[in-house]
This record gives sequence, structure tokens and C-alpha cells, in this order.
Amino acid sequence: MVRGKTQMRRIENATSRQVTFSKRRNGLLKKAFELSVLCDAEVALVVFSPRGKLYEFASSR
Repeated sequence: MVRGKTQMRRIENATSRQVTFSKRRNGLLKKAFELSVLCDAEVALVVFSPRGKLYEFASSR
């Protein structure tokens, strides 16, 4: 069975939004790391949470 395309929209519930951010943030940081390793590329990623906390990733050779 094929999943339908979901529409992107803001999550109204603050708790659900924070949980989703935390889960997706970890996945995004992992993908940035994988890109830097697989492609031998320098990658920088800066993310601010809804609460204003900074999360960053920078690859180094």
C-alpha cells in the first residue's frame, strides 16, 4: 500500500510540535554528517528551535 502525500502545515499543538522538532532535528543532523562522509564535502548546518536554542553541525576534514 502506498502512502499519500501529506500536506506540510504548522503543528498547532505546542507539545507535539516540540516532540516533532526534536525527532526531525536528530535525523537532519545525521543526514548532514552522512553527506559530509559520503561525498567528502564540508557541510555546515545551523538550526534554531522554536524556543530559540541553537543546534549546529560542522564537518571538518
